[in-house]
This record gives sequence, C-alpha cells and structure tokens, in this order.
Amino acid sequence: MRLAYIAYPTSLTLASANAIQTWTTLRELRQLEPTTLAIIPRWLREPSRFFEVGALHLPRPAVGKLSRLKRSTLWYYAERSVFALMSAAVVASQRSQPIDAVYVREVICAGWWANVWGPLLNIPVIYEAHDLESWNPSRAKEGWVQPVLNLLDKRTLQRAAAIASLTADFRRLLATIDWRDPADVAVIPDAFDAQLYQPGDRAAARQQLGLPGSAPLIVYAGMTFSYRGLERLIAAFAGLRQRHPAAQLIFVGGRPAEIERFRAEADQHALGTSVQFVGPQPQSATPAYLHAADVLVIPDTVTDVTASPLKLFEYLAVARAVVLPDIPALMEVLPPAIGYYFQRGNTAALATALETALTDPQRQQREQAGHACVQSHTYAARAARILDLARAVARSSADPRSNQEHTSTL
Repeated sequence: MRLAYIAYPTSLTLASANAIQTWTTLRELRQLEPTTLAIIPRWLREPSRFFEVGALHLPRPAVGKLSRLKRSTLWYYAERSVFALMSAAVVASQRSQPIDAVYVREVICAGWWANVWGPLLNIPVIYEAHDLESWNPSRAKEGWVQPVLNLLDKRTLQRAAAIASLTADFRRLLATIDWRDPADVAVIPDAFDAQLYQPGDRAAARQQLGLPGSAPLIVYAGMTFSYRGLERLIAAFAGLRQRHPAAQLIFVGGRPAEIERFRAEADQHALGTSVQFVGPQPQSATPAYLHAADVLVIPDTVTDVTASPLKLFEYLAVARAVVLPDIPALMEVLPPAIGYYFQRGNTAALATALETALTDPQRQQREQAGHACVQSHTYAARAARILDLARAVARSSADPRSNQEHTSTL
C-alpha cells in the first residue's frame, strides 16, 4: 500500500504547530512505510527541514503575494488550488509505484482532491479535518464567500472516502448535522514527540534556566499567542499573586508584536519581573521550561469541537499539572478528575484553577495519571493509525464488498 500525504505547512523550518505536527507525522510514516510520498510546497531556495523526512518539494505558487495589492484570503485559496493541481499531476505520474490512497490535511487542497482529482484519478481521498473553514477566524471575509465556504466544507466532508478527525466531538457534530456517518470518521488526535518530551527533574531544569528554585512557577508554551486567551491568563495571574507573591509566570514562544502586546498587558497589572517572555525557543530547548514548571496552562483554544492542541500532549508527556478550559474535546484526552479544568472564558475560574493546582496535595498523583493518559498518543502511534485507515480505505475502494471491513476499522 502506497500513500500520498499532501500538506501545506505554514513553516518549513518548523516554526509553527502545524508544521511540527506535519513534519513529525511524516517522520514516523516514513519509518513505518518508506514508500510514502509526501508532497509540500516550497519557495525557491527556502530552507526546509522537510528534506529530512524525504518530502517532495513542489514550487510554491506565488498567488498569495498578490494580497499585497488587495488584501484578501482569496489569493491564498487560489494559491492552494494551483498547488492541488500540481500535486495531482505528481500523483498521476507515479506509474511505476501507483498511489493507493491520498491523505490531505489542508481544506482547499482537500476540496479539490475529494471533489475533482480523486474521482478523476480513481484514487480514494482521506481528509484530515482540523475545523470547518467556514468557522476559521482567518477565512476570507467577502460577503459572498461565506455560502461558498459552507458548501466547500459540506462537499469535502461528504465526498472524501473517509475523514480523519482530531476529536470524537467533531465526529459527533458531523453526525448531528447529517454530513457524515460516524462509521466513516476515524478519530486520530494530535500527539507528542516521544524523542523530545519526557518527564524531567524540576530542580535541574530551574538551575539550567537560572530560575528560582522554590518559587511557584506557571508556564505557557505556544508558537503563537493569538486567539489563545492570554490576556485572561495575565489577569488571573495578577489575582493569584495577591495570595502567592513569589509566584512567577513564563511565556515561551510568540511573535514579536504579540509579545509586546502582552508585555503591555502585564505592565498594566504592575506585575514587573514576575512575568517573563522568553520568546520563541528551538524545539530542543522547550522541554526544559516545561520541566521547570509547577503548573502548565492552556487558557483557551482557537477551535472548539476540534480542539486538540499539541501543547496538551506535550504538557502531559512531561508529567506536570495542567490547567485548561472545560472543552469536551480536551476531556477526551484528559479526564476531568485528572486535569484542573475551569469554565472557559472565566478569568476568576482560571485563577481558582491555578491556585488549586499549585496547592493540591494530590498534584503529583494527578501528574502521573495525566502522563499515563497520553502514552498512547505518540507520533509513532498516530502514524500507525493513519496507515491503518489508509489501508482500509484502499481495500474498500478496490473491492466494494469490503466496505463492512473498512467500517469496522474506523
């Protein structure tokens, strides 16, 4: 069975969660199935870590650059449409080693593949849906576009041979709106890189980073700060400091403009040096900050029914207490009895959850229970589930009588 994995990572140097997930999944896919064909776009001479995982780099269409003339996400939709056509030409050319299934994790490319290129080439298409494009905060905002995006979501989700969903909550949504039978939707959550994220000594990590040995320490780590509710985290921490004046809050990651914005938020609360912004860190440096923490926090998520943030899996992999919003999709990974949940969007509830996590005499037991919860969510396991799904879909496509076997696999 040969799989074509088509992706549009937002950073070829792994400076985004989307890119890290794609790269690490491909690393494990190639380990399990070396014939996997990975196709991604790349600017001329652009540095890329994806060479390390054997990806085929196609010239990135420059259509999106036209947004400098007229700002619109539609240019990027057009760019991805051209790339979908280019990827179809590559897949069609694989005559010596034909492709048995196509796996797509970008919505515009998936739309073209599920509705046009897959049927034309007689290749089943699996769509890894991360959300509805019609709900995307960065979607095209032109008034006439919304009905088109609604149709794109519906047709792509209905016409793909199978759907890979990050959460069971999204699978339930698709069934509720009658877009997809749950039997056709495989739940394949995000994962953590077991080569990087493991439990570590708190005192040693603090010494390495030059942090106080005994101060209560809360850490947030993320590539970007937008739409993550960090202003509420800063406000909650300001309230917490009244009861724990030695407490410290560290932000790892963020773009320069985002860091300046939230540094100003911290200044408004007169938090001084109790809040630190260490900026983006190499992947290899991030675990030390997680090891140093008493509590790791997710103040909010960009999505809702599809929420499966990488940081949740990484936090749990290092065996630290996790404070997070009460979103059902997150509870699929971390049960309420183990995580420190708070009412989403409620700053006071967030402050209470932070306090509870810091002072909980059962915290160590809950940390170990959380670590156990995430052990099945390695990237190696994720890649194996993708390949199992692809094999089932390929068998079902080759022999319609095997549809029952395909359904039971999902």
